[in-house]
Formats: sequence, C-alpha cells, structure tokens
Amino acid sequence: MKTPLSWIKDYVPTLDCTDQEFVDSMTMSGTKCEGFERLDKNLENIVVGKILKIEPHPDADKLIVCQVDVGSEKIQIVTGAKNVSEGDMIPVVLAGGRVAGGHDGGPLPENGIKIKAGKLRGIESNGMMCSIEELGSSRDVFPDAAEDGIYLLNDYKDLHIGEDATKVLGLDDTVFDYEITSNRVDCYSIIGIAREAAATFDLPIKYPEVKETGNDEKASDHISVEIKDPDLCTRYIARVVKNVKIGESPDWMKKRLRACGIRPINNIVDITNFVMLEYGQPMHAFDLSTIADNKIVVKRASDGDVFTTLDGEERKLDHEVLTICDGQKAVALAGIMGGENSMITDHVTDVLFEAATFNGANIRKSSKRIGLRTDSSSTFEKGLDPNNAYDAMERACSLVEELGCGEVLGGRVDVHSELPVKKKITFEPDRINSFLGTDISKDEMLGYFKRLEVEYDASTNELIVPTFRQDLIGFADSAEEVARLYGYDRIPTTLPKNTSQIGGLPFKIRIENLARDTACAFGFSQGYCYSFESPDVFDKLRLAEDAPERNAIQISNPLGVDFSIMRTLPLNGILSSLSTNFNRRNENIRLFELANIYIPKGAIPIEDYPEERMQFTLGAYGLMDFYEMKGVVESFIDKAGMDKRVKYVVSERPYLHPGRQADIMYEDVCIGYIGQIHPLTAKAYDMAKAEVYIAVLDMPCIVEKASFEPRFTGVVRFPAVSRDLSMVVPEKVMAQDIDDILIQRGGKILESFNLFDVYEGEQIEEGYKSMTYTAVFRSKDHTLSDDEVASQMKKILNGLEGLGITLRS
Repeated sequence: MKTPLSWIKDYVPTLDCTDQEFVDSMTMSGTKCEGFERLDKNLENIVVGKILKIEPHPDADKLIVCQVDVGSEKIQIVTGAKNVSEGDMIPVVLAGGRVAGGHDGGPLPENGIKIKAGKLRGIESNGMMCSIEELGSSRDVFPDAAEDGIYLLNDYKDLHIGEDATKVLGLDDTVFDYEITSNRVDCYSIIGIAREAAATFDLPIKYPEVKETGNDEKASDHISVEIKDPDLCTRYIARVVKNVKIGESPDWMKKRLRACGIRPINNIVDITNFVMLEYGQPMHAFDLSTIADNKIVVKRASDGDVFTTLDGEERKLDHEVLTICDGQKAVALAGIMGGENSMITDHVTDVLFEAATFNGANIRKSSKRIGLRTDSSSTFEKGLDPNNAYDAMERACSLVEELGCGEVLGGRVDVHSELPVKKKITFEPDRINSFLGTDISKDEMLGYFKRLEVEYDASTNELIVPTFRQDLIGFADSAEEVARLYGYDRIPTTLPKNTSQIGGLPFKIRIENLARDTACAFGFSQGYCYSFESPDVFDKLRLAEDAPERNAIQISNPLGVDFSIMRTLPLNGILSSLSTNFNRRNENIRLFELANIYIPKGAIPIEDYPEERMQFTLGAYGLMDFYEMKGVVESFIDKAGMDKRVKYVVSERPYLHPGRQADIMYEDVCIGYIGQIHPLTAKAYDMAKAEVYIAVLDMPCIVEKASFEPRFTGVVRFPAVSRDLSMVVPEKVMAQDIDDILIQRGGKILESFNLFDVYEGEQIEEGYKSMTYTAVFRSKDHTLSDDEVASQMKKILNGLEGLGITLRS
C-alpha cells in the first residue's frame, strides 16, 4: 500500500512532521511503514520556462538553439529535441541544478546528474530542457509525454514562468510504502491511512466533502439489479450518469493518481480509480448502452464459458467464477476485471457505475483459477465492508458533478443481504492494565478509542466498533488498540505474575533430539526429504496393488505427478538421497531423517486430517552391515530408557531382503523394522551394486515407551560366577530362541549372558551350527555356591534340549 503525503494532508491538514518522523510514529502505532521515497529526489533548480525563439545550430544539423525565458532571466539552451516549438512551456533545469536521470529511461543514478553550463559544438548552453524520464518519472504515469523528447507543459493551467516545475508536476511529494496485515482491510485506502495518522498524532481528521447528487430522474427506471448468488455477493449498488462528457481529469486528480503509480486515462475511469484509492472500494463503470435489457444479474458462470476481458484476453470460466451479466451475456468478472463488450470508450453517452462487495475467498480462488490478478481482485479478496460501498458510490457521483462529467440520475439501485452492524465489546480497563502491565486511566483509554472512532456506551459499559474495523472482535483486540496508541515503547518491563514453572523442552522433542544425537554420534548426517511423492514410489518399493500404503492422500493442486501424493512410507526420500550419493561415487554414506508420514483416516477422499506419525529413518551403504545398524538402533533404545528386552521377529516386507529383515518388537509392540534393501528395490534406485541397510523406528511408539527417569543400582558386593555354554544347534533355531530359554530358566541369579561365537564348518554336522554363550550369575545378598549355579544351569540345559540342542563334547 502506497500513499502520498500530500493526499494524507488533505484529510489531516494540521499534520506537520518530517518524513522520517511520520515513518517512525506510524510504525510504532501499528501501521508498519517500510520506507518512503521523495518524488523530487535529485531534482534541483528546475523551473517552468517558455521558449521564445528557436534557431538552427550553425554547425550541427540535428541541434537547435533556443532562447528560453526562465523568469529571472533569459537563457540560451542547445537541444536535440524535435518536439519543441516557439511559445512552448517546458521544465528547465538551470546550470548548477540536478536531474534524476538520463533521457533514455534507464536506471536512475544514486545522486542524479548535475547540469553544468558549457558549449555544444561551439555554442553556449546554460541549462537543459527536461524529458519526463530526466525528471525521474516515466510515460507509464505521464502518457502525454513524448516518447523521445521534451515534456511539454502547455496543457497545464495557471502556469507562471520561473515557478518550481516539480510543484507543477506534483513531484514535490513523498510516497510512503506500508506493510498492511490482511485483517486491516480499512487501511488499504487513503482515508484509512489518514484515519490512522490522525489517531497516531492526535489530530482532527477532515473527511472529503460528499454532496447529495442526482436530478429528478430515477436510476431504477434505467437499470435493475438481481443477485442470484447472495452467498458470493453481499451488496450491489448501481447508479446511472447520463450525457457523459469524456475528457481529461483536472491536474489535482492526475497528480494524486500519478503519485500512487496509476496512469490517468480519462475523467470517468480516473474517478473510479481515484475512489478505489481513496476509499479502498474498487468500482467499475459500464457503457449503459451495452447493457442488454437494462438489467444486471450477478450469478455464477457455467462450466466452459469463455469471456473476453478488457485486456483482450479470452478467459475460460467454470461454475465457481462469479460474473456480472446483463439480460443476455456476461459483461464483467465480478471483482476482477470488466469485459471488452461493455468498456468505456470516447463515444459513451450514458454510464452505469457499480460499487459492490463480494465473497473474498471466492474472488481469490477465481482470480487464481483463471490466471488474472488485478488491483481490484487483490482488494476484494480481503473482504470489504458493505457499508463502505455506499460511501464510495456517493463520493464517485459527487466527483462526477464536481468535474462536470455528466448528469447523475436521482436515487440508486441497492440490492443487498443483511448489512453488518456495529459490534460491541465489553470495556474492561482494569483487565487491560493488568494484561499490559500499565497504569492507564479509564478516561485516557476512552480518549484513545475516540481517536479511532470507537464509541462508548456508558450505560452498558461497552465499546461500539464501527463496521470498517472488522479486526476488533474481543478483549485482546481492545487491549492492543490501547497499547499501540499509548506507545509500545512506554509500556514498562514487568515480571510475570503467575507461579514460576520449570522450563524445558517437551518430552517428545527430547526424544527426537536424542535420536538426532545418537545418529550423529554413529556418523550419520541428517537429511530433509519431500513429504510429497510420486505414486511410482510404490512400484519401486515392490508393494502389492492392494497394499495399505498405496492408500495415500492426493494433492489437489500438485506441482506435477512427482509431487502428487503425501508419503505413507519414509523410505523413498532416504533411498533417493543415498542413490544420488552412490552414483556420484561417494563412499560410505550414512543418512537419517526425522519426518512425518501421513496416514489417512478412512477411505479416500479423506474427510478428516490424516494421522501424522514421526518416523526415525536410518539408511547407509558402504561400511555398514545388518548388525552394525542393529547396534545403532539398540543404542538409541537403551539411551531412551527402554530397559526391557528388544526382540527381532522375521518380517516379510517386499522392499527388504527376504533373509535379512526383521520387525523390531518391544513389549509385544512393533516399534519399527530393520533390514537390507531388496536387490530389486536397490536396482530401481540405481544402486544395484550396493548393499543398502535401513532401519525405521516409529517415534510415537518410542515416546510412549521411553523414560528419562534415573534408576539407581547399588555397588555390587558379591562376586560373579560365569559359565560357558558351547552348543550344537539346529540351523532352524535362532539365537533369540536360546535367549528366551536363558531368560526363562536362568532365574533371579542370572545377571547377563552374551553370544560370542557362531561357527559352521567341517567339524559340525550338516544342518547344525556351533554357538557359544557366556552366562554370568550373581546374587545380591550372598556369595553363590557351586550347587546353586549348577541347579540353574541344569534347568537351562533341560530347556535347550527341547529345541534339539546338545552340548559340544
């Protein structure tokens, strides 16, 4: 949002401050001003001059010698411009002055260009006549400027030779740029900013004078309005202007529009643009003769409709796009742009003015859907106050009569649903002071609200909020208004009054940090992968057609098919990253990721938010095998305080090697899985020659089971007794089966056990393997005897015999 200071001062005439003071004060009161620009930056000693005489240059065919009256003196200027004549009024920079840039319209130099007296081909030149580009502007906002020549001031009224040309052109102004939040729709207007400035500096505001307009004819005799979709159009006001006289706007209006970066076109179009800037209410003007059946119908388009907008482009519409139609055809895209078939031309005689309010979300979606975003749509999409539309229409018609553009017909056609009323908020000064940590009196607070045009009802102790302040809803909003006008810098520093609490990270975050630290300690690097994937991922992972993982959430507006679903497995990102490293010949890569997968609740399409589950995914190739990956997992589980036994159960995941994979079980709950990537899956990821190992832990399960509570174990007072078990074991028996027997039959005195050797070879019968364990026994209250240890060993051996295991001789 940009506003010229001169326009603000029209409504706050007693405002007197420097540009920087204005920026600082407005920012501190909540209207963030990002900066400002002087339109006359680097313009020095530029005056209005009149060409008295033109002669050809004696030594240059393309140059002329001009005698120019600049008020204080008559000077000679040599120029190559071809568009000047004797008697022309032109801007002249005197010798020693400065212009903003060159006539080529290129980037402006930081300090402008200083003009010196000199000679051109032997003829003295004591200044320079200026093009619009040299004055720091462009033909975009000065369409009457010559493409390659001097800017002529002949059409400007009440000129005086020698007066400041920057004032004549409206360049003696400052334009401020604001960052307005979307909830402050009222500040997307000159009046809104002026209202904030008046409140900030505690000055009176003077609103533009709007006179009652209209002759004895009735607008309703010339136009009717019907709103077929009231959910998308809350108000539509139409007024008619007859006997329109198209012409140029007055200089004061042109200056205002140019300062805001809008090119003046003609008086009717300029009025609509002027009111849009002034009131923040976009308007539109139709050629009434093009409106079939003298009827306006506001309704949705039909799927497949094609409409040609003012810019000459054909737009394909659907049933979600709101259109303004006459009795036969569409004449405008509601809130976006008018149609070529109803545009204002120089031959128009009767005009229909429109001021309306539309559903902001629909305008934004429609604008995006048809690929057309305008100043009008960007304003409408924020949601406008229907009451403001009435004021804007009256202001536009008042300007029509003021500028003599035509005859405004009496009355108006105003169709609307229930209009918004002023909201009421309970006024709680004590609570506001407690909330802010201030000691502001009730009367002072009410003074702040009065500046903001918020009324106070003493009988009900309520603040009455004007409808243009859609952001004021409850207590917190009223407290904010007090704070920003009192001054954030004046609010004292106070300590919290509530009971002190121990700070710290949430338990879930602590577990995630532990996972991150553990992975990094084992040489893993963290990766961040896309949550959006391609459906082809499921084929690369060899999932069955009916696999539940294929039930993924579809993205409604994906960037492409490669990002069209939300991932239900965490593997694709890590495997893709490993593949990139492998194919770039990077050796021994270890990566991990902590990120969500998205599991839909119920069938697709979803009707509720998906379940988001954080997954701790580890992936590596090179110096890595199954047991080392298993060690990383168990190290993390141990550090997470999960001191119960972890089991590994054979799994059948299609993307893992059939003989080198397992589900990770803790207290009979699957908390993850581990294994080597299936060779076919590795090939699909261009890693056919690599052995890739992965482990995935489901973090919600880990968080549920984990504990950081310290556990104390006293110093051991009695000696341990160890026994070695060297066994011949059938191949089908796994180490976990033996572990189960040791735990079940070892009793309370079995302190620990460890498998330290596995052998298969010539000395072992085919179909068997040799496994050797060390078991450690210890009692907490006495020294164990040989008989006690032997008794437990006998129970263990009896259990092992049931698995077909014998001791090696």
